[in-house]
Amino acid sequence: MLQKGYPDDYDPFVVRESVHANEVVEVRGFQNGPIHQRGAQQTALKNIEKISIVVPVFNEGPTLEEILNRIRKAPIFDIEREIILVNDCSTDDTAAILEKVTQPGEKVISHDKNRGKGAALRTGFSACTGDVIIIQDADLEYNPDEYPKLLEPIINGSADVVFGSRFKGSGPHRVLYFWHYLGNRFLTFLSNMFTDLNLTDMETCYKVFRAEILRDMLPKLSSERFGFEPEVTARCAKLSKAGRCRIYEVGIGYQGRTYQEGKKIGVMDGLEAIWCILYYNLLK
Repeated sequence: MLQKGYPDDYDPFVVRESVHANEVVEVRGFQNGPIHQRGAQQTALKNIEKISIVVPVFNEGPTLEEILNRIRKAPIFDIEREIILVNDCSTDDTAAILEKVTQPGEKVISHDKNRGKGAALRTGFSACTGDVIIIQDADLEYNPDEYPKLLEPIINGSADVVFGSRFKGSGPHRVLYFWHYLGNRFLTFLSNMFTDLNLTDMETCYKVFRAEILRDMLPKLSSERFGFEPEVTARCAKLSKAGRCRIYEVGIGYQGRTYQEGKKIGVMDGLEAIWCILYYNLLK
């Protein structure tokens, strides 16, 4: 919401979002630059009427209500938000919690068998009606308060796809597994070798797309599990090489969790990611 009681140096084109009762965040980039750049930013903002947030859910009962509350409160420039939750046949109390805590207008889609994160995302993408789509995990590792940072390159007309990098962020990062860190860096390095991109975090959950980019890719997406990350990166890279997609990366914070707290990805998922990097870059 735009704040009342503007100061003397108030610039009407700076987007200000109320995050807490006594805190205002200014999204930098809107107040700077030549007049013609501001015009492009304003046009891009007007062309975004709705933002869809897709949340794949599998056995996330303990964190589900909290992440939903954070998504509802997350600042998104006073743009309409659409929340789509895909229950991938959870075996805990996820279904009951979803029935209890979801609000009117929020979409809940359920799979009748567990198919994996990639399949859940494809289901969610198919139900999106927004102009921009954000992927949000149902745990608390990624903070929806980062949305303005992720959305800014798209809203100002610079980007079509934005990756949120856990390895570039200046925000707080929980210190956990060294071998997971090394594995993520290796997979990103391997992916970059084939895509010719210079990403720092290919495996990140936070990926934001203009809707037309996802519409182009959706019929081709096929990964069922965590192979979605290298697949969608490879497909974005091919669109970029064809001059049809501008890819940006912004730094984010990261509150990782332990396996005791519900972390699911393991060694076999890493091996699958290597296969997917080779397959989607060389064979598809």
